[in-house]
Amino acid sequence: MKTLSPTQIEQLGKFSDCIVMHPQLITIFNDFDELRFNRTFQSDQQCMLLTGDTGVGKSHLINHYKKQVLASQNYGRESIPVLVSRISSGKGLDATLTQMLMDLELFGSHQRKKHGYATDLRKKLVDNLVKAKVELLIINEFQELIEFKTVQERQLIANAFKYISEEARVPIVLVGMPWAEQIAEEPQWSSRLVRRRKLEYFSLQKDSKYYRQYLMGLAKYMPFEEPPKLEDKHVAIPLFAACRGENRILKHFLLEALKNALLAGANTLENQHFADAYTTLFNRTSGTVSNNPFTQPIEDILISEVFEHSRYNSNALSAEEMLIARVFSKPQTLAQLLSK
Repeated sequence: MKTLSPTQIEQLGKFSDCIVMHPQLITIFNDFDELRFNRTFQSDQQCMLLTGDTGVGKSHLINHYKKQVLASQNYGRESIPVLVSRISSGKGLDATLTQMLMDLELFGSHQRKKHGYATDLRKKLVDNLVKAKVELLIINEFQELIEFKTVQERQLIANAFKYISEEARVPIVLVGMPWAEQIAEEPQWSSRLVRRRKLEYFSLQKDSKYYRQYLMGLAKYMPFEEPPKLEDKHVAIPLFAACRGENRILKHFLLEALKNALLAGANTLENQHFADAYTTLFNRTSGTVSNNPFTQPIEDILISEVFEHSRYNSNALSAEEMLIARVFSKPQTLAQLLSK
């Protein structure tokens, strides 16, 4: 069995971690920069809501922004200009605030007590945000904090973050699935979420040029003398059939194809590398795949796009019915897709 060299492993890692600064990301990064700048002269902090369905790249985006800020500016060891924290799934507001304190590395895994009473987590977090000179607080997977909650419970959550933002003078970015938009309905937040952005799946029907430009950006991060022509229709169309417009699957698929090329000592990505990657990722049991888009004539390739995004049904009769999965369109050829 062939193995990858340390250099090749490093090349794969760089591609996996790469980010293409397409227009959506540039707009969002500019928003983050402006929120940090505006905080210096605003008493009532501007905040932001960033939503997007699974796999659009929300987490990769915010983590890359944090690394970019740390790499581009000179901060002390005790300074954290951008704090990225994740909601503690299913554990409520207190657990989330505790997680933020742990992310600041200024708090243990248990709530400290003083004079027999539990520490006020909100005040503790405010103090530590100020001490760490946090300029932007990004809260990921925010929908997990508000789903399955009553109106009153969501109001308490909104009040808590309003207090934290005001007292620490820190703008907050709430990041989550499409139904995180429910927090925007709360009176305490509706006027504070002055910036609202949504990351979208790629679409051949709505904007195929945008998708092809993104592929060109990804190709530049591949370790070849000449970037492969991923934007060529004989590559771009079967790639879309494989990922259905989802960025996460697209990156995973290209990483697998790139690994195949490096193992083969190839000078570029060839169709067989894509076909083998499709077999590996989409049928791990039998080793065979019917209708592999990389072995089909382009006019026969069937394509699906997101038809309805995942959503939250607050009127459902049971918790199992509250989260409704995304819906993809019926598979159709490119000609059929573009004729609509």
